[in-house]
Amino acid sequence: MLNAIPSPPSEALEVGPLSFRFYGLAIALGVLAAVWLARRRWAAMGGDPEDITSVALVAVPAGLIGARLYHVVTDWGSRYSGSRWWPDAFEIWSGGLGIPGGIVGGALAAVWMAHRLGVPWRQMADAAAPALPLAQAIGRLGNWFNQELFGRPTQLPWGLRIDGDHRPRQFPDVELFHPTFAYEALWNLLLASLIIVVSRRVVLRPGRWFAVYVTGYGLGRLWVEALRIDDATQLLGLRVNIWTSLIAIAGGLLWLFWRGVPVDREATSRLRAGASPADIAALPPSRSELERAMLSAASTRTEADDRKDTDSDA
Repeated sequence: MLNAIPSPPSEALEVGPLSFRFYGLAIALGVLAAVWLARRRWAAMGGDPEDITSVALVAVPAGLIGARLYHVVTDWGSRYSGSRWWPDAFEIWSGGLGIPGGIVGGALAAVWMAHRLGVPWRQMADAAAPALPLAQAIGRLGNWFNQELFGRPTQLPWGLRIDGDHRPRQFPDVELFHPTFAYEALWNLLLASLIIVVSRRVVLRPGRWFAVYVTGYGLGRLWVEALRIDDATQLLGLRVNIWTSLIAIAGGLLWLFWRGVPVDREATSRLRAGASPADIAALPPSRSELERAMLSAASTRTEADDRKDTDSDA
């Protein structure tokens, strides 16, 4: 019978002389899963899945930079001020990624790249809407291996057992704490599943599924953040991430209901009548698709000219 969740005995996977931090492996696995899901959804909408890969190659690094910057800026006074920022501010493998900063950084880079590719960024954002919480859920496993981002003491049967050298100063003799990283991971999995399932029956106006993700993430992070006890910068008596969550909820709802009801009733009726997501999305061809089509046409003309030359020689 479960009476506690044990903490992993090690933070890294040792392979000969090499050491792989589980925190980094969890993030990498989350990125791969997100790209896989977004590619499938984009292809179902009639888009070129290679466009998702092209966007991810820019958005993922931008998201990591944004996430680290958010963490360093919001924890500057307690961890990095003075001479403490070097090299600690760059030791990303030790933990410290602020998801709100990652969302903003990655989203801005994705919109820029989508514009370069000539694809509608709102529809692409909808394709990625469930992929992002999936990545976040998998990435949260890294916090388990690092024994960080847990919550208040608890006696619940799913309490997380924390080693003595990782316990908060105010609770040196307490063993069990709320596994808040696991709560957030489960919330994100539910959010991803909700978007996937409901979007099979309901069509929202372009970009609104991403607004559902932003709102849903903000709601989940709000109550999870309220359980956490790790050191954090406060503003007006509240943790900064609580304010960020409130902003995400307000911004997501504003975007969701901007210019009226978000549901596209006509498209929803067509979807339920049997129309495919590709028919409903009616995406224009991206620049990469047009370039491949032009290359294919040029290759076909070259082959035809070669055949003509061969026939003439004969």
